Amino acid sequence: MKENIQKLGLIHSTESFGSVDGPGVRFVIFMQGCRMRCLYCHNPDTWLNNNGYWATADDMLSKALRYKSYWGSKGGITVSGGEPLLQIDFLTDFLKKAKEKGINTAIDTAGNPFTLEQPFFDMFNSLMEYTDLVLLDIKSINDEIHKRLTGHSNSNILQMAKFLSKINKPVWIRYVLVPGITDNKEDLINLRGFINTLNNVDRVEVLPYHAMGEYKWKELGLEYKLKGVNPPDKNSVARAKEILGA
Repeated sequence: MKENIQKLGLIHSTESFGSVDGPGVRFVIFMQGCRMRCLYCHNPDTWLNNNGYWATADDMLSKALRYKSYWGSKGGITVSGGEPLLQIDFLTDFLKKAKEKGINTAIDTAGNPFTLEQPFFDMFNSLMEYTDLVLLDIKSINDEIHKRLTGHSNSNILQMAKFLSKINKPVWIRYVLVPGITDNKEDLINLRGFINTLNNVDRVEVLPYHAMGEYKWKELGLEYKLKGVNPPDKNSVARAKEILGA
């Protein structure tokens, strides 16, 4: 019974025609479960493991392939979350089967589960064999702010970024710009300095903060701690993009 469960993934939802989660048009799978508690999370319903539905890699691949004709030469499949690395067994099985079909694969991750310790590290290396692109969400280069935002340190996440650079795995860095929290000029400059040490970053994306997921917090009985924080203005976004080279 345990062996069968390991081959299943707990799925939150899917998106058939994703256009912001990697190159081209993509089939996006949102996994259930996440350890981080980002203050601006627009999918807090993905945090716990008591939602969603179980599916095999074959089930999800069959579902995704229905839309293959729309992907063109650049599109493919992106696995997001939640945090997909929490289900690395399923993720590896799924992406391996996708690559056998010649599909471009991407993972959207915040890197929180990453560790150099075994057995995770060997499993991660195996996963990378079937991953074409990593969309890495760096919440803040400042560890104290990162802890405030997510409840966790960023040390292992930055370690993951360095490892991906070492193996030359293509990466897009994604950064959410939150007024008064992640728009500090010094932190932005320090993040740019860190990015400059990596040799595998194909793109940096600055994502303006929004509160469109606030209603989900209310539905779940959770306090939305960024209530009243407005999206950044155009000048702030432009400044962040200029500093980060986005």
